Amino acid sequence: MGTALDEEAEGGTDVIRAYKFLLRPTVRQRQALGEMLRDHCSLYNGALQERRDAYRHASKTSIKYGQQSAQLKEIRAFDPERQGRWSFSSQQATLRRLDKAFQAFFRRVKAGKKPGCPRFRGAMWFDTVEFPKDGDGCRWDSTGHDPVTRVRLQGVGHVRVHQHRPVKGRVKTVRRLKAPLVY
Repeated sequence: MGTALDEEAEGGTDVIRAYKFLLRPTVRQRQALGEMLRDHCSLYNGALQERRDAYRHASKTSIKYGQQSAQLKEIRAFDPERQGRWSFSSQQATLRRLDKAFQAFFRRVKAGKKPGCPRFRGAMWFDTVEFPKDGDGCRWDSTGHDPVTRVRLQGVGHVRVHQHRPVKGRVKTVRRLKAPLVY
């Protein structure tokens, strides 16, 4: 399942709409989408482990999003078959997701509430990959000459989308959500 978010100015204010459309991938595309989720999950868990190790060290150092994002180029060069084939900006969004979880954790600690430290995600629990900008790793309605709507995802290809209603405005963000298998 995919989500398209668009922004449109109406009367001087921005309106953000979210649409959910069912993806209709081929067998190979379904396999590539599963690999994308697994690799982003691995990136998330690796970044989480790095943050935990740094904090447990005697110096009690903390690692922020900027430091982990700067390491992404080296990670992609070291592992081109897995991490190197996905969109750089989608991987940054995954690291931002982890950073947001840590910010919420520290906010709850400071407020004296039950903190709930960010957890490692298993393959079944990591279900979203975000492409924060249309045209950067993904392209909505990528084949203008084709009457069928398709979204192009880097490393996957042109995936058919069951677009049951028109999208008003311009698509800004695309998220790939894991949907249950339909037979």
